[in-house]
Amino acid sequence: MDKERIMEKINGIPTLPGVYKMLDEQGRVIYIGKSISLKKRVKSYFTTKHDWIKIEKMVSLIHDIEYIVTDTHLEARLLECELIKKMKPMFNSQFKNDEKYVYLKIEDHNHYNPLSVVYNREENSFGPFRKKYFLMDLANSLKNLYPIVRDDEGYTFEYNLIPINMDKDVYENNKQSLLNIFSNEEEMALFIAELEKKMYDSSSKLEFSLAGFYRDLISDLNFVKKEIHDYKSILSKDILLKIPIDKGYKLFFVSNGEIYLKATYTSLIKGDMERFIDFGRALKSSSPYKLNEKPSLDFRDIIYSEIKSLPDDMVEYLK
Repeated sequence: MDKERIMEKINGIPTLPGVYKMLDEQGRVIYIGKSISLKKRVKSYFTTKHDWIKIEKMVSLIHDIEYIVTDTHLEARLLECELIKKMKPMFNSQFKNDEKYVYLKIEDHNHYNPLSVVYNREENSFGPFRKKYFLMDLANSLKNLYPIVRDDEGYTFEYNLIPINMDKDVYENNKQSLLNIFSNEEEMALFIAELEKKMYDSSSKLEFSLAGFYRDLISDLNFVKKEIHDYKSILSKDILLKIPIDKGYKLFFVSNGEIYLKATYTSLIKGDMERFIDFGRALKSSSPYKLNEKPSLDFRDIIYSEIKSLPDDMVEYLK
């Protein structure tokens, strides 16, 4: 690595949002990253002491740097994801292996554990999720609570140190409870509320190990709730994003977790925004909705997190 030549190139990189690519001596892209300030981020690789041996190794192999400027951080994040999926650089870990994403499935009949982890969407499955072993741990934890019974007020269950072997009728009732919990946000909230009662009760009895079990299960289910329900509640709506940029504003029409239209305006005029929205909705209605679930998960998460992080005046939920 010719550090002097690299630093000279870095000095020419703008302090704007975008994506950078690190290349080795053979011209292969070995790492792709994004930043709200390209120059600052790229320079940090060569001016900061890194704790990770992996980063030190990567920096030692950098022979050249390429970059792409974007108007917004959102576009930089989406472009980074797209390029990593396409190029699969050796030093990137995120986004490359979406074919390994998994689903949580409620089985037709399994005496001890009605939940399994599968790689393709099947009947009564939920997801996709990135964390296979997280789901396996969740499934193994829940089997100590079966059977879970839905009554008039909520869900009843008891902790069983040794999982119960359920007969067919008990299993079917338990399966229906699981379908209710994972299919419906309100039902999951009811189940989590009962787990919280059990947690506090165990703690008051000084059964701290059991209280910790409930605490961890609540945390896991809240994560699943977010993945299944929270995303759906936002990304199923038509949303207008109004992000300030140097040239004025960048508008995005978002629906179904996708950006259907984007455009730059020097100022926000009501008539322009109304025409932009109408055009975005026309594009949405004329575009067949073909969701490739696993790759789309990463793009959806990026859009969701940007929407949640933007100030309220930049996000408009359309009627």
